[in-house]
Amino acid sequence: MSARVGIIWNPSKTTRESLETALRKAASAGRSDVDQQWFETTPDDPGQGAAARAIEAGADVLVAAGGDGTVRAVAEHLAESGADVDLGIVPLGTGNLLARNLRVPLLNPAAAFRRALTGEARALDVGWLEIDLEGGTERHAFAVMAGFGLDAHMITETDDDLKDKVGWLAYVESLGRALSASGTLDVRITADGRELDRNSAHTLLVGNCGMLQAGITLLPDADPGDGELDLLVLSADGAAGWVDTLRNMVWDNGIKRVLGGGASAESSESATHGRVRSLQVELAEPRVFEIDGEDLGETTRVSVTVQEGAVRVR
Repeated sequence: MSARVGIIWNPSKTTRESLETALRKAASAGRSDVDQQWFETTPDDPGQGAAARAIEAGADVLVAAGGDGTVRAVAEHLAESGADVDLGIVPLGTGNLLARNLRVPLLNPAAAFRRALTGEARALDVGWLEIDLEGGTERHAFAVMAGFGLDAHMITETDDDLKDKVGWLAYVESLGRALSASGTLDVRITADGRELDRNSAHTLLVGNCGMLQAGITLLPDADPGDGELDLLVLSADGAAGWVDTLRNMVWDNGIKRVLGGGASAESSESATHGRVRSLQVELAEPRVFEIDGEDLGETTRVSVTVQEGAVRVR
């Protein structure tokens, strides 16, 4: 078996020598003949440009070796270009959100490379986000999830030094501060052309995959290849609201589902679950918005659409 592989790697996460060693092990174990070319990311090009150059060079598999930002950038280019190229992932970041959701081997670059070389590709939907920011309107793709509230605050409140030392456990440490920072605000949410009854929220997540760091699953029905995005709106206000939210997340959409008592995600007084193909969100006050673990900045208007089967991931 032979493959023309373009490796888009982030030098802030590892060395090329380490990746070359892991690739040799993977190729040897899988008895693969690898025609490899290397494309380094930079602060000015987190991966889109490198992906374009790799495709121009004839790669039929792109391997994103880095954190969530590198993976998202490469997936964005593949979705936008429509290139007939598969995506492999060698997760080297802290969150590794897409890799976790797709069960790509973590902490084992050789095993991840082997999957990228020999694994069967599956179609993955991609969400597209149009967001008003201080510098103007921007358009970005996401492969996992986007939103404001708890998830975004966990990212912005996480101590970078602690994250370097203990990895994803740093997000757990930041959760308490995120809870205190997530007050409700007035919102207007339009899903597939229909305005939702919810007119206040402290958290909104729309996603293709449901699991965050530490195995926390917020979108239990999320299927990355079903042509839809899953939506969660939380509006807990006060102790009673948080009790209802925790019951909804831990029991209704957690233990109960494991025991076979729940076919799909259930809503409650403080938690709304749904599925959408398009979404518009207007906020009364600016909030930090994140995509795939990256802080985009504060916004008051966001629109989201889904691109079905946009990327093939191994």
